[in-house]
Amino acid sequence: MMGGGEAVEPSVLRVALADDEPLARSRLRALLAAEPHVELVSEAASGAEAVRGVLQSSPDVLLLDVEMPAGDGFEVLRALPPESLPVVVFVTAWQQHAVRAFEAQALDFLLKPYDKERFRAALARARQQVRLVRRGEAVARQEALLSGLALAEAPLRRLPVKVDGRIRFVDCSAISHVESEANYVRVHVGAEQHVLRETLTHLEERLDTRRFLRVHRSVLVNLDQVREAEPLSQGEYLLVLGSSGTAVRTGRSHRARVEAALGLGSDSAR
Repeated sequence: MMGGGEAVEPSVLRVALADDEPLARSRLRALLAAEPHVELVSEAASGAEAVRGVLQSSPDVLLLDVEMPAGDGFEVLRALPPESLPVVVFVTAWQQHAVRAFEAQALDFLLKPYDKERFRAALARARQQVRLVRRGEAVARQEALLSGLALAEAPLRRLPVKVDGRIRFVDCSAISHVESEANYVRVHVGAEQHVLRETLTHLEERLDTRRFLRVHRSVLVNLDQVREAEPLSQGEYLLVLGSSGTAVRTGRSHRARVEAALGLGSDSAR
């Protein structure tokens, strides 16, 4: 029997999930069904649906994908009233969102593909956090989540890359350039190269636009790493980068922005 003034905590963990991929939702549904004292109260395939689902069902925990139509995961959180914010666990296939998730003070993130053990660990952390919320002991963390959303929208300072099964955080200032390879990118950091499952356009949006410039349809360059610029024919340049001396050719259609960013006048191209 509980002591006089102690409130009895509900035993059921109310969970909402939001992911635009049917297979991903199906897997989360199955994992949740295998857990005791868990109830799935809302399911969404877009940002807008996620907001409506949270407001209508008041879940304890939100398993939230980052990349979704009609509002990404961060937009979902900004759209929710502070008093309606559940405990948030981000679910994403993109490594760089791990940094954004932690900058936004999310409780945890699941990097696809994740296994059952990793899922259960995240759910256990979420359950513990819900207990604190119910006792009124997690106000500071919820406030940090709100204030951290603005930080998450700031340009990336560190890029997470997988190295030997671990995630290493690379200082973006050390990146010389990034090349597109279909739905992947190859990130050059000195003598090292890292391949990420990411599009060049999406990564460009997350990097500091004052430092990184698209100089070709398939190449982003760190302007701080440009040592030399050799004018070529028809408005192209050969840029020599970093201590390795790697040469990158710019595209003709990018001439104006390259010259403006590097302070090259018309005389420089002659």
